Amino acid sequence: MPHFKLTTQAYCKMMLHGAKHPACAVNGILVAEKQRRRENQHQVLFVDCIPLFHGTIALSAVLEVALTLIDTWCNENGYVIAGYYQGNERLKDNTPNQVAERIATRIAETYSDAGLIMVDNAKFTVESLVPSINVYEHHDNRWKAKDPHEDVFEDWPEAQRITASLMDSRSYETLVDFDGHLDDLRHDWANPEINKAIIHLC
Repeated sequence: MPHFKLTTQAYCKMMLHGAKHPACAVNGILVAEKQRRRENQHQVLFVDCIPLFHGTIALSAVLEVALTLIDTWCNENGYVIAGYYQGNERLKDNTPNQVAERIATRIAETYSDAGLIMVDNAKFTVESLVPSINVYEHHDNRWKAKDPHEDVFEDWPEAQRITASLMDSRSYETLVDFDGHLDDLRHDWANPEINKAIIHLC
């Protein structure tokens, strides 16, 4: 089974996406670096995330367009689509629904070690005191929760500190997802300015 790790950048942007749309469901794509696998090495490092939509989350033609654009961007930057994240609308609903499982399964068809991350709204706070995610792996054609005590962070203290700082400065207001990009094509869904802010705080 793959061992998943999240960079600070990937975690921060997931949290900012949820913070920008607190009353809505949100989702997005997780990307990893393309690399040759070493023998017996099954670690997948999610280096970034691409926020997709907020509000209505469904399998749609717009999703197909978004995935095609992200796949092209990944190829140009040495990345691969390696996972999916979703935050449900209701506070206590933190398990994958049919849409989450179908999108994640589609990713797993081309990237066998794909992961699925669900944002745990009940743990989500501005201070980011505890990790606000649940991680799932694809096993026997089902999505199963990984051990919640397994460390999935490259550096949790750093991720916690920087997420809290970005929340405090309301950086989520500048985050762009595909919905925002489609409203105004000048807005970049790769969020380079937020990426720079995260690097600056490291």
